Amino acid sequence: MSEPAGPPERTGRPGRYVRSSGGLVGALIVSILLVGGFLLLRSLFLPDRPDGPTAVEWEPQVRAARADGVLLVPAPASLPADWTPTSAIYSGNPDPSWRLGVLTADERYIGVFERIDDIDDLVEDQVDEDAERGDDIELAGETWQVWTDAGGDYALAREVEEPVGQQGAVLVVGSAGDDLVRTFAASLEYADPADAQQ
Repeated sequence: MSEPAGPPERTGRPGRYVRSSGGLVGALIVSILLVGGFLLLRSLFLPDRPDGPTAVEWEPQVRAARADGVLLVPAPASLPADWTPTSAIYSGNPDPSWRLGVLTADERYIGVFERIDDIDDLVEDQVDEDAERGDDIELAGETWQVWTDAGGDYALAREVEEPVGQQGAVLVVGSAGDDLVRTFAASLEYADPADAQQ
């Protein structure tokens, strides 16, 4: 009967990889060089991301919303080059609404809202539940109600006759200052119901 084999005899040779602090430092340097090379290539071939807000294509939204023939879709003919349109959203039936939001050159907000609703509800939703009404003003031949809130928002609102024959409301609100909000409201253009697709 033969004796069972014992554990293999150790030869004293190191394993496959040499483990030393010099090897570790070398691997670290190679890793740093690879990451640095990747970042360099990325900066050369990928465009920088803008730091500011992302602009949206608002003019096609205006055309599409006006073609629906439900709302007047107030919007300016153009925006100053240093302003950024940040939202342009139209929702059709059953609860049609329109919203265009912009940031001025100094990143102050102005938004225009429209929906088939009364002014008080629109002001409560978009300005403040406790908004205070001021004296009415005339802009571009139209009478606008003035609303303000404790947060510094200034708003203008007026009733409109929608293309579908219902009463709607338009609201312009912002933190860009009273004069700029008034100028923006006066610049708004509206859909011609005769141009809407039936």
